[in-house]
Amino acid sequence: MTTLPSPYDADEPIPAGTIATAPLVHTAVVSRTDFPMYEMPSLMDGTFSHLVPALEEAGIAPIGPAFSLHRRMPVDTADLEVGFPVDGHLAQTLTLPSGFEVRASVLPAGRVAAASHVGGYDGLAEAWGAFTAQLGEAGEQMAFPFWEFYVTAPTPDIDPATLRTDLFTLLAPREG
Repeated sequence: MTTLPSPYDADEPIPAGTIATAPLVHTAVVSRTDFPMYEMPSLMDGTFSHLVPALEEAGIAPIGPAFSLHRRMPVDTADLEVGFPVDGHLAQTLTLPSGFEVRASVLPAGRVAAASHVGGYDGLAEAWGAFTAQLGEAGEQMAFPFWEFYVTAPTPDIDPATLRTDLFTLLAPREG
């Protein structure tokens, strides 16, 4: 079985401020533009609950946890992709039982910063704020896109305090 390459393969939470070079990774995603933030649970549930069987039927296998990738800062709406990293290029568009269409995409290659958030999803905004502040203090500049890997799959009986989400952002090139 193929697995995610470094820096996405950390067994333990990633220390804040980790900087690495990430390779391009193929993904299978549902893409949305100007998607209302309040509808995010329906997008994620309608994608993640149906995508793995659809990929298997197409001969493609997930190689890591579910993720969301943002092309701009979300406010009331988001421009995003939700899906899975996969072991090859998805050649056709798939339609999920939820009606969402799945297409091929990629996580970009480049210099990235990473950190893990351990806790409930309601703490992600604060985690991103602390992460971006730390990057600024270190003289780094975020670039788009940025993405989250939902390392711990949520289940009805899981303690939200144990959820691990890995945060990644492309970094602007350094001058000099």
